Amino acid sequence: MANAVSVFWKLMFGTSKSHHQHSRWRVPVDSAMQASGTVFLVLRRMRIPLILIIVIFAVSTLGLTLMPGEDGDGNPTRMSFFHSFYVMSYTATTIGFGELPHEFTEAQRLWVTISILFSVIGWAYALGSLLTLIQDRTFRRALSLQHFTRKVKRMREPFLLLAGYGQTGRRVGQTFDSLGRRFVVVDASEENMEALDLEAYRFDVPGLAADARSPDYLGIAGLGHTSCEAVLAMTNDDEVNLAITMAAALLRPDLPVIARTVSPAIEHRMKALGTPTVINPFDRFGDHLRLALRAPATHQLLTWLERGPGAELPRRGQPPTQGRWVLCGYGRFGRELAEDLRAEGLTITVIDPVAGPNGNDLVVVGDGSDPEVMARAHLESAVGFVAGTDNDTTNLSLIAAARRINPNLYVAARQNRPANHALFSALEPDSLLVLAEVVAQEVYVKLSTPLLWRFLQEVPAQGEDWASSVIDRLHRRCGRSLQTLWTVRLEGGSPALGRWLNSGNARLGDLLRDPDDRAQTLTAAVLLLRRDDDVVLTPGDDHILAEGDEILLAGDPLARRELDTTLLVEGVLSYVVTGDYVPSSWVWRKLRRRRVREI
Repeated sequence: MANAVSVFWKLMFGTSKSHHQHSRWRVPVDSAMQASGTVFLVLRRMRIPLILIIVIFAVSTLGLTLMPGEDGDGNPTRMSFFHSFYVMSYTATTIGFGELPHEFTEAQRLWVTISILFSVIGWAYALGSLLTLIQDRTFRRALSLQHFTRKVKRMREPFLLLAGYGQTGRRVGQTFDSLGRRFVVVDASEENMEALDLEAYRFDVPGLAADARSPDYLGIAGLGHTSCEAVLAMTNDDEVNLAITMAAALLRPDLPVIARTVSPAIEHRMKALGTPTVINPFDRFGDHLRLALRAPATHQLLTWLERGPGAELPRRGQPPTQGRWVLCGYGRFGRELAEDLRAEGLTITVIDPVAGPNGNDLVVVGDGSDPEVMARAHLESAVGFVAGTDNDTTNLSLIAAARRINPNLYVAARQNRPANHALFSALEPDSLLVLAEVVAQEVYVKLSTPLLWRFLQEVPAQGEDWASSVIDRLHRRCGRSLQTLWTVRLEGGSPALGRWLNSGNARLGDLLRDPDDRAQTLTAAVLLLRRDDDVVLTPGDDHILAEGDEILLAGDPLARRELDTTLLVEGVLSYVVTGDYVPSSWVWRKLRRRRVREI
């Protein structure tokens, strides 16, 4: 027989398997003690003013008790401690209530006057100290830490831990807020936290200005919280992102981690612990450019789906696959892109202020905005041009100068600051790298709909004809704007759904009929169907469904609601499959059977 005390303890405090699993996470809690230290900070800073006020009250009360008085008949009397404290309470606080047991004598009036003066001085000193404390940076930081900790602890729905709220973090936050996902932000910049407060998000987003490299701050930001579902290292410092990735891998190895970096060496160090998803925007841009060179339709499909809900169908580019490219800027981005272009068999001319790489590439040393340097690069005979410096003004001037020399160039550019988006849009480069957008799109694909990530991994191997057919299907069903992407799992619906799936005749095309008019098809397209570990891309209407199948669909929100109705309501499922109306309630089904028997 089980111990009654242990049973009671389990019922009250819980010792389930998940509890034991969370208890082994060694997430630091030292900063949680700092969050509760606000009261001690106030007491420490306000110690002398509070002691001064207490002494003034005590001396004033004692003195008023000792002062001789008279009652209404002229007999000598003295006030009790309670009455003295009562009088000094409303007198020293400037309330001036005025209730007196007897008229004061001259000695009592003199003592009360002195007490008033000293109490005013004491209160003025205390209020001045309090205002100084409120303006103190340490106090405000402790107060915000306590407020942040309280909000994170109260979160019950799943949330993302977003470290870094610069350009990339802000774009990631806006993307997931539009999807109704919660997140918590940690960033070392107070300016970024002020920007977070000004954002018009759907939900209250807890934000903390702290060094995200510290495991303590990651701990109070929700790293050990049971509702935390992923960690996103999106700062502009690769070393900080590395520290965040390592902390998450060691303290919460069960959580998925997505980190940003532009350094291949840092990427290898990130992958030394755990299996994080590392996003190198320079590498991703090069991969997309190579795909656009080899398979324009496939690149168009990937770009459309990665941009997420609301994205317009992008234009299908035609980069030149033969000829010479001119690359301005040979930093990290330039090196990554040069390797990708060489892998496609293209020749490159590099323009850089310092000596360029060794190899067969032509290197022109100098400033790309100098007409003489441009002339030495023979831009008039090139087919492609890349403005890849880390300065937007320089890149804009390079694009204008290059097109003035050769208007037929295919131009790829790098945009570093979001504020310059309108300027780059005015020049209309054929391909534009925006670091924040590349990273945000990758994070969206990875976390929003897991099947979408699997689908995009399979797309490049399918060929141009297949990609063109998928684009045509999406265009017919959804229009030029991608409304929403969602996943449906075929289980847990109505009892009729289970019977239909187990019958062996459950066709995908029947499931996608309009519940209002089964002759019409829902405005949704099926992109992928997964059964166990096997996937089928763009299955046809005759594909037979089974219980447990997962389906990735793209369409409008109305089609999503209509499909949910089909899966949950038995009568709707019967109509879309057979064309017969079956009453949903038990009473109407009984009456229908009786009417059929009478007929």
